[in-house]
Amino acid sequence: MKHALRRTMDVLYFACALLAGTAFVAISAVIPWGVFTRYVLNSAASWPEPTAVLLTIVLTFFGAAACYRTSTHMSVTVLVRMMPGRWKRGAELLSEGFVAALAVFMVVYGEGLCAATWYQSIADFPSLSVGITYLPIPVGGAVTLLFVLERVLIGRPTAAVPAGATVTH
Repeated sequence: MKHALRRTMDVLYFACALLAGTAFVAISAVIPWGVFTRYVLNSAASWPEPTAVLLTIVLTFFGAAACYRTSTHMSVTVLVRMMPGRWKRGAELLSEGFVAALAVFMVVYGEGLCAATWYQSIADFPSLSVGITYLPIPVGGAVTLLFVLERVLIGRPTAAVPAGATVTH
């Protein structure tokens, strides 16, 4: 069971990293195109900037979930590393609880945001619902919550354990 959960989380992590990476590459292509059309062709395209904003939402929430799982996000752990074993585990669980609370907030209020804006359209993309563009918030929150549960239930993935941290397998 533990192996199946880890494998499922590995696949979910890969999907998040792939989605965030694809969004990053697309942003890197869209912005120069906007600059090219504005300054070389003297005819600015209207879609690159709003497209980059929408892709940034995808990059942010799925990239954050992926970085959280691999512990590549910014964190300050000096005090926790200095704690004795039992206190250290308690501090780690408290930290996971805070992340879980934030993830639940993202799911609940992100879903509300999506529902409230579902029938609004974006001026630059009239056929695209604003609610759809906000979907990465609750979905990213749900994925982050799954990664929190993974850490609490079976520990961090071994590749994601920083030096000096405890592994709970």
